[in-house]
Amino acid sequence: MKRFLTLALCTLLMACTGEQNIYREYECYFVFDTFLHPLPCQLTATLGNLGQYVKIETRVEQGVRHLTTTRNYDNATEDIRLTTDRESRLNYALGANNCIIVGVSSYDNVLVAYEGQCSNCLKELGGRRYPLVWQNNGNQLYCNKCKRSYDVNNGVVANGTPGIELYRYKAALDGGILRVWN
Repeated sequence: MKRFLTLALCTLLMACTGEQNIYREYECYFVFDTFLHPLPCQLTATLGNLGQYVKIETRVEQGVRHLTTTRNYDNATEDIRLTTDRESRLNYALGANNCIIVGVSSYDNVLVAYEGQCSNCLKELGGRRYPLVWQNNGNQLYCNKCKRSYDVNNGVVANGTPGIELYRYKAALDGGILRVWN
């Protein structure tokens, strides 16, 4: 019984610590069905490859929601049309300025989702105009405003002035359904 209580307490503490790292300043809600968008869809492909990430942005054109994804290792972009009934009924919110970054960390094989804006600039300067761009063969994200680079696999500042790590969102892959939220 003592062992069970210790395990339960450790689990509770880890859950609380994880919750503290979730960015809540701007709403994030994203759902993507990989069964509706099979390979070679680059978002679907990214979810099965360590160290690969995509920036995801959304827009609506002529009543159809589109996702634009940009891969980290080659900057290739793809336009994904969300045309099913279920997809068209969802309301998407992609953080501070309509961009999230999703991938699987090559350090610990964990699905991660980051805010697409520089966390230090958001915190220090306010506003929402601090997009991150791929750098160092897609292993880092760079902010042109503060000149910091972040390691994409763990979110910490890799180069530049020390600061906070990238803001994170919750991420889960349930069967073939990717969910990102806060």
